[in-house]
Order: sequence, then structure tokens, then C-alpha cells
Amino acid sequence: MVVTVRGVSDWLRAKLICLLVVVALCGLQSAYGQQKYETPQQTNDKIQRLALLARAHPADTPIGSGDLLHIDVFDVPELSRDVRVSDSGEISYPLIPERISVVGLNPFQLESKIEQLLIENGLVSHPHVSVFVREQYSEPVSVVGAVKNTIVYQVVHPTTLLEVLAAAGGISDDAGSVVIVTRPDRSDAVRTKPASARSDPTPEEQKIAIRLQDLLESGDSIYNIPIYGGDTVSVPRAGIVYVMGFGVAQQGGYVLQNHGEQVTVLKAIALAHGLTSFAKADDAVIMRTNAATGRKDEIPVHIKQIQDRKAPDLPMQSNDILYVPDSAGKKALARGAQAALSIGTQVAIYRFP
Repeated sequence: MVVTVRGVSDWLRAKLICLLVVVALCGLQSAYGQQKYETPQQTNDKIQRLALLARAHPADTPIGSGDLLHIDVFDVPELSRDVRVSDSGEISYPLIPERISVVGLNPFQLESKIEQLLIENGLVSHPHVSVFVREQYSEPVSVVGAVKNTIVYQVVHPTTLLEVLAAAGGISDDAGSVVIVTRPDRSDAVRTKPASARSDPTPEEQKIAIRLQDLLESGDSIYNIPIYGGDTVSVPRAGIVYVMGFGVAQQGGYVLQNHGEQVTVLKAIALAHGLTSFAKADDAVIMRTNAATGRKDEIPVHIKQIQDRKAPDLPMQSNDILYVPDSAGKKALARGAQAALSIGTQVAIYRFP
């Protein structure tokens, strides 16, 4: 947009331009500031909504070994019947000399295939075939790791990654930033048999890592991959650092987005939206569990010295609690530290959207 100001002094023109810039910056800050963080519950609500939207239509159900199919030929009751798909993925059909390979086809595709075979064999000139999956063989999918409920999900229709996560209740507070799908060998020789009928081991495994942010934000089906029987869906756990005390703007726990990501004191303060004007920054402590004794050690932290580069920026570990008191709480630091310990696992957990 071009704004032309005529007959206005240079001073007024400059003032108007500055005003427009300030308004634009405020709008950007408002737009980005509202969604800076989201809680795990908001993430799980999004998983549930997206799973419903992405659920495959029953007509797209792929036919598998062991399925019971009902085939109906309009006006030809002699050719309408129930047939069971064999372990090799084939069915026998009356008056058609060869067995029909059906595994991997959906009902619509099989309808077209049978219609073509009826015409080619001179059985029906203009057939109209309907195929219904009466019973479908079920194969289990294990859902483990940082999910609300560890489950074994039975795959009986086209299933996506979001559906499986939704069935597990979503992710837990300490979930990391990726979902890993471990898939056994799916060569044609193996896929035509149900898991219970496979005798040979399948040493080849495929591991697919999907970033949680890509899965929830992109809307691209390339991330919401199909899940098959025999898959294992795991959500690795990530660490959480806690920032407590009235010396910070936003108390809470913050999920580390990647395993091994180094979070320092200054980064933790930044996640908590910075220090308040009443913060006693040089009286802060890190409370950390001592692996040898099982007790909490208190490590003094001088935040002002770190900011002034007079002291090193201390690294934090998973489950550390950084406690920053305010001026009123300086004398009650020990009591505040104990309070932080008691509520450290009950505060709101935040993750990046």
C-alpha cells in the first residue's frame, strides 16, 4: 500500500510514518505472541480433532488375508456369496477358472475386477457387483512411550498415525518432539500372510521418525502416515526443566524439544518470559536430585553475574528446578525452595507449538 501525503510538513510526515510502523509492529507482536506456547492438553485436543478429520472412509479399507467378503451380483443370486480370503491373499469364485488375487485392493477396486472377469468369461454381459467386508482380520499395533495410555491397538480399517495417538489418549507431559514408527519388513511375500501365519523371522526393520510439530501443524498427509498391523508406535520421553518463584514472569515446566538439547540458566529464564522487576536474581538456586543420595542439592546461581559475563552460564539437567525469589521472598528462600519442590511436578507444562 502506498500512502501519499501532500501539503504536510516533513515533521508531520515523519511522525505519521513512525505511527504506521508502531501499529504494524504491535500487530505482529499480537499475532505471534498469542500462540507462543501451548500446554500438552491443547496438543492432545488438536490430536483428537485432526484424527477425526483424517479418518479414512470404510470404502477405502484394504482387503487382507483372512478377511470374510460378501460379494453380491445384481440379479444373479447364484453368483452372490460369502468368500474367505486365503493366507496367500486369494479367493475362489464360481465359474472363474483361476483364483483371484484380492489382497491390498479396496472393495471398489475388487468390484471392478470381478465385473471385468465376469465379462471376460462370458458369464454376465453387464454385471453390477457389490463387495462388502463382512469380517476383517485384525493385527495389533503397540503404542508405547510418553503417551497417556500404553495400548495395543487393533487395526481393522485404514488407520493413520493420528488415530493411533488419539486412541492412546494423546501424549504425556514429558513427551519429546518426535514420534517413531518401527515397521517390520513388508515385502510382498510377507504382506500376503497374517502375522500369525508367518514362520520366518523378518530381521529387516524400518524406522520412521515424524516430528510432532510437522504432524500437527503442516496438514500434510506425508506426515500422518498409514499404520499397519505389526507396527510399533513409540513416543520417546523428553526432559522437563522447571522455573519457579515470583522472580520470573511465567512459572512452569518447559519441555526440551530434542533429546540432549542443552538448556542453560539464561535459556530457562528466557522460556519463563524473563525476570520480574522485583527478582533477586543473584539469590537464585538450582535444585537437582543427587543420584548418590537421592536428596535434592541446592546449587547457588548468580543470574546477574551470568548476564554480565562475570560467571559461566550453568547448564541445566532434566527435572532441575530453577528457583528465582523476589525481594519479599529473599529471607524465605529455603522455605520457597521447599515449596517449589512440592509443586514442581504440578505446575503447568508448556511446549512449543
